Amino acid sequence: MIKRRTLIQSAAAASLPLAMPAFAQKGKDSIVIAMQLEPPGLDPTAGAASAIGEVTLYNVYETLTKINGDGKVTPLLAESWEVSPDLKTYTFKLRKGVKFQNGEPFNAQAVKFSFDRAGGDKSTNKDKRTFANLTTKVVDDETVVLLNKEIDPDLPFLLGQATAIIVEPKSADTNATKPVGTGPYKLDNWVKGSSCVLTKWDAYKGASQPKLRRVTFRFISDPSASAAALLSGDVDAFPRCQTRIVAQFKGNAQFQVLLGGSRAKTIISINNKHKPLDDVRVRRALLAAIDRKGFIEAAADGFGTPIGSHYVPGAEGFVDTTGFNTYDVDKAKKLLAEAGVKTPLELTMTLPPPPYARQGGEFVVAQLAKVGITVKVQNVEWAQWLSNTYGGPHNYDLTIVSHVEPFDLGNYTKPDYYWGYSNPKFSAVYDKIKSTGNAKERAALLGEAQRILAQDAANGFMYQPTFATVAKKEVKGLWKDMPISANDVSALSWG
Repeated sequence: MIKRRTLIQSAAAASLPLAMPAFAQKGKDSIVIAMQLEPPGLDPTAGAASAIGEVTLYNVYETLTKINGDGKVTPLLAESWEVSPDLKTYTFKLRKGVKFQNGEPFNAQAVKFSFDRAGGDKSTNKDKRTFANLTTKVVDDETVVLLNKEIDPDLPFLLGQATAIIVEPKSADTNATKPVGTGPYKLDNWVKGSSCVLTKWDAYKGASQPKLRRVTFRFISDPSASAAALLSGDVDAFPRCQTRIVAQFKGNAQFQVLLGGSRAKTIISINNKHKPLDDVRVRRALLAAIDRKGFIEAAADGFGTPIGSHYVPGAEGFVDTTGFNTYDVDKAKKLLAEAGVKTPLELTMTLPPPPYARQGGEFVVAQLAKVGITVKVQNVEWAQWLSNTYGGPHNYDLTIVSHVEPFDLGNYTKPDYYWGYSNPKFSAVYDKIKSTGNAKERAALLGEAQRILAQDAANGFMYQPTFATVAKKEVKGLWKDMPISANDVSALSWG
């Protein structure tokens, strides 16, 4: 149970000296890490929630490649790889002597099983398309060849994401509750609604051994409770914490505050299949009615960079599309009238638990009311959002969520994806992106794709989050930037 402190108690805790000198921390072999959301399961190939990978990726499960904190891709379960001149054939040499945590060997057959499963008819992997395009061939136990139907220069990066974990065939079906991987940590205990504990796997054969023996993930969604847990010492580090708590830790010598970039996109998702939202004029009206900068202040306390499409500054081929749907209340009213919409127009907005969604939702309600749109808010738990909004019947008009995957433009080619967007022109451009090896041509096509989404007002593109991490000063090895949502705990130590 997290003890909630008064402001006076919290301030006093912030001003207290360290209970022990910093050098004494070096002997510690455990850490407590906070997360905003609890994963619905522990198999990242079975669900879209990024929280699954935040617990398991590089900790319990491993991938052929590894994405590091600076975004660079290095070998992990693969020792090396070669790419054919046409960029469609990848030959991976695998690490020798690696075993799964149940004693079964890691080999090329396990890679083939994992990728065939991820791209198979029964797959629920959110990157199913990527794996469906791959043909995996076993050369010998330590060599595997991937034949890609499309040219994809990003494949080594994609193979380092949580959806590309290598699973052990006999245990794959129970990974959601009894995860088995080749990683340095095993699941010790999971108390639903509270915490998940990983302990060091002594038989791990990685290139380097983790320094911590025990890692506890605690699930804390409330900002004030998060701050109290950090100040009391119940939590040692909070990656991707609620931005609302950052100010009270800046300047506190007991803590470090890291502010880093991301490839995430926080958007107001619009159900393109619901009337009258299927009319581009109505979607453009929604965007014109919302002050993007005001939204960033409300949702993320100003910790974000405005975006105008489903793409972020710093990514290959980025173009600034924030000028397509600017804040203009009169224009919003005019577009609604042109579309024949009689006000008040009633819409439903379904909001998951993260503070950016709930806080941003309040702002959106107030903004849309100014143009005659009445929004009914439905606050739901994460599991409900995943099953009814993202999945299942897509029963919503508007929702707010942060998409953290770096390469996810392809979701706009899927008419059955939860926002129901469909434009043959965009799909044709995306197909060219996937089949173009020339970097300059690819960047130009990426720019065209971004402009199409902006023109179509496919969603309410709001901002690129600036992720914040608050941790005790002595915690070493934390990521500053967040190219993916992961907590590589094997790199952490006390110093």
